[in-house]
Amino acid sequence: MAPLPLPSLLTFLSILLLSFSSGVLSATFTIVNKCSHPVWPGILTGAGTTPLSITGFALEKDESKTIPVPASWSGRLWGRTLCSEDSTGKFSCVTADCASGKLECAGGGATPPATLAEFTLNGAGGLDFYDVSLVDGYNLPMLIVAQGGTGGNCTATGCLVDLNGACPSELKVSSADGSEGVACKSACEAFRDPQYCCSGAYATPDTCKPSSYSEYFKNACPRAYSYAYDDGTSTFTCASADYLITFCPSPSTSQKSAEGKHPVPADLPLVNGTMIFTGGEYVSGASSTRQVQSQVIAGAVAIVAAILRFWQLCRL
Repeated sequence: MAPLPLPSLLTFLSILLLSFSSGVLSATFTIVNKCSHPVWPGILTGAGTTPLSITGFALEKDESKTIPVPASWSGRLWGRTLCSEDSTGKFSCVTADCASGKLECAGGGATPPATLAEFTLNGAGGLDFYDVSLVDGYNLPMLIVAQGGTGGNCTATGCLVDLNGACPSELKVSSADGSEGVACKSACEAFRDPQYCCSGAYATPDTCKPSSYSEYFKNACPRAYSYAYDDGTSTFTCASADYLITFCPSPSTSQKSAEGKHPVPADLPLVNGTMIFTGGEYVSGASSTRQVQSQVIAGAVAIVAAILRFWQLCRL
C-alpha cells in the first residue's frame, strides 16, 4: 500500500498531537477533607466554559479526590455540610445546599452562606486567577495551594479559621436544635441592604465600602474576599498550576465568642512550594503532575518525528 501523502500525514499527526496535548495540559484539582466530619463538595462551572464530568460527591474525614479540569475552565467549588436523604430519596444539606435534590449539583450553585473557592484558569496573560470568597458568607475553613506553577505569585490563600462559633448573632445560622452555629451569613444575605450588597446606589468601588460585618471576616481571614470590591488583597494568580483545595486545613483555629470580640486575625501558614499534601502527609513534589505532562509531550513529539522519518524511508 502506498504511504499517505506528506500533507495528509502532517495534518493527521498535528490533529492527533494537538488533541493529545490539550488534554495533557489540563489542570487537576485535588480536594481534601481534613474536617472531623463528612463534607460534600459541590462544583459549578461558569457560563461559556466546558463543564466538569462531576458536580458533586462525598468526602469522608481524611478522604481526597482528584479531578481533571480543562484548560481555560472557570467556576467555583464549595463544601456542603450536614447532608442527608429523606424517605423519598431527596438529597439536601443544611449548609451550602445546591438545591438539586441529588448528590450531584448538576448546574446548581451554593445556597448562601457558603465559603467559595473561585477559579478562572488560563485567563488574561495566560494566568490562572483564584480566590477564596466569603462574600456569600461562610460555612467551612478552606485553603487553596497552587502546585508546580510558574508566573504570577502562586500564593496560598483561604480562610483557616472556624468562624461559626464567634459569628455575630444577627448573622449566625444555627443547627436544628440550636446548640451550635453551623454557618455565618454575609450582611447582604442577612439584611438585603444595598450598602452591604454593593447594589443600587452602592454598585461601584467608590460607593461600596467595607462594613463592620465584612471587617469581621477580613480580620479573621486577611486573604479571603470579604465584600464585592475586596480585589486588591484577595485575588491571586499563577500559571500552569495544579491546585490543592483543603477543607478544614490544619491548623484550623476555632474562634469562640468572647465578650462580643471579633476573632483574632489569622495569617495563612507558610507553604513549601516543593511539597504536595496528600492523604495527611507531605511528600516531595519533584515529580509533580506538570513535570510528568511535559515529559509526555516531549515523548509525543519524538514519536511524531520518528513517524515522519519512517514515511521518508518508505518513499526511497
